[in-house]
Amino acid sequence: MVKRFQDMLRTKTAALENWLTDARGSLLAAFAAGIAADRAAVTAAITEPWSNGQTEGQINKVKLLKRQMYGRAGLDLLRARLIAA
Repeated sequence: MVKRFQDMLRTKTAALENWLTDARGSLLAAFAAGIAADRAAVTAAITEPWSNGQTEGQINKVKLLKRQMYGRAGLDLLRARLIAA
């Protein structure tokens, strides 16, 4: 089931309905229920050619710097680190 889901993501084929039907009776039933709850978004994520990976990477970098500096300094040092990064 995991391999089929991975192949579906890599090949950008939306055979999601068949996978959900098969996954309901497996160990991945809870995961499948979560995907079924937001079926439209998952189908769009599989079939659309664009992604927000670059944006998510920038957000992750900012949050990492913020966590590293928690309690150490004010906004001036945080701003300097973000610009330098």
